[in-house]
Amino acid sequence: MKNILLVDDEKKLRGLLSRILNKEAFHVIEADDSKSAMKKLESVGDIEVVICDVKLPDGNGVELTKKIRDKYPMIEVILLTAFGNIQDGVQAMKFGAFDYLIKGDENEKIIPVLNRALEKTAFQRRIIELEKKLGNKYSFQSVIGNSKPILQAIELAKKVAVTDTTVLLLGETGTGKEVFANAIHQFSHRSSHPFVAINCSAFSKELFENELFGHKAGAFTSAHQDSKGLIEQADQGTLFLDEIAEMPIEVQPKLLRVLESGEFNRVGDNQSQKVNVRIITATNRDPEMEIRAGKFREDLFYRLSVFRIVMPSLRDRIKDIRPLAEYFVKQFSVKLNKPDLKISEEFFSVLEKHPWKGNIRELRNVVERAVIVEESGELTKNSLSVEMMAGISWPSDSFSQFDLAGVEKNHIQKVLQYTRGNKTEAARLLNIGLTTLYRKIEEYQLAEQ
Repeated sequence: MKNILLVDDEKKLRGLLSRILNKEAFHVIEADDSKSAMKKLESVGDIEVVICDVKLPDGNGVELTKKIRDKYPMIEVILLTAFGNIQDGVQAMKFGAFDYLIKGDENEKIIPVLNRALEKTAFQRRIIELEKKLGNKYSFQSVIGNSKPILQAIELAKKVAVTDTTVLLLGETGTGKEVFANAIHQFSHRSSHPFVAINCSAFSKELFENELFGHKAGAFTSAHQDSKGLIEQADQGTLFLDEIAEMPIEVQPKLLRVLESGEFNRVGDNQSQKVNVRIITATNRDPEMEIRAGKFREDLFYRLSVFRIVMPSLRDRIKDIRPLAEYFVKQFSVKLNKPDLKISEEFFSVLEKHPWKGNIRELRNVVERAVIVEESGELTKNSLSVEMMAGISWPSDSFSQFDLAGVEKNHIQKVLQYTRGNKTEAARLLNIGLTTLYRKIEEYQLAEQ
């Protein structure tokens, strides 16, 4: 049964409306003024909607709406008035009222409006639960690995997370910079507010400025109404600017202004807006080289890089490859309905020898492909693509693992296994002529595949 708080100083009207709501299976709690309404909200604790008269003995229902919405943002407020007043209605909606109804004339609307308000509160609560789950997903506990480089990065991130300091995450593509940015947000006092991310390389200058700062109606042909940018959507929360070195040079002074004063202008608007937002940035480039090339403002760089964290490459945390691979195998085996998939030691051995230029993102893609193609129930080195196997030398009885001929022999043998003996395809993958391949098969006395 849903709890509804009914606030009205007219006892008879309050009683009538209470009986109507009770018949609709609502539990009604009554209050006759603003002060008692706030006490009921505090003591009952699980009220979902407030229905309130505009005229109260100790105040105004419009003002009470603001108090309720400020303290209990999950509670919706429906205002009732004996005489419709446009100014009150506008102010009520500005303060967050769900609706504004006229007594008598719109009595039949109360139940439908109440049901819509309850739908909204239920939806908001589902959003909060989802955000909690996402918070766990993106917390520092979700960062997989126990190598020294990743533990040092986590320790630094935790120290800066509890502040409002700007953070610059440096590292190669695929090292998990966005995961870290989200974890910093979740560990901060802003965690109950939005985390908004944008990739600076994904837009042209004009589109990027509009995406970041929003626009005023009439700013351009299709701007029919005011639009908030991502920076406003992140108000009180965190704005993550990925690939910050790609930010158009023309937009950079406007971001610097936000950092210095918390102010900005929407596109086409002369009136400044205020915002309280923490900014985290990331790049896989050397920002100082970009500064020397004239592509990035030095003053902006120093404001953004107050606290720098270098994300370690996967090559620098080899001991984390196994737990990361196990995590991805589990993830994809469930998704692809292969829950009992085993992992051989040789599979891990190949992964640990790979250079991982694409870092964790590349590892994830490699594991996903291996899980897709494997039909035997166990991941082995044969589950991996020929591109993965290229450059991996396997010792044999005839050659030392450091012997160039041995490396070539084993590589050709692996490619032939991969193509299931198709020599034309093997020659293509090896980028050699078919005649050369036959000659090397004979030279190395490779068995027919």
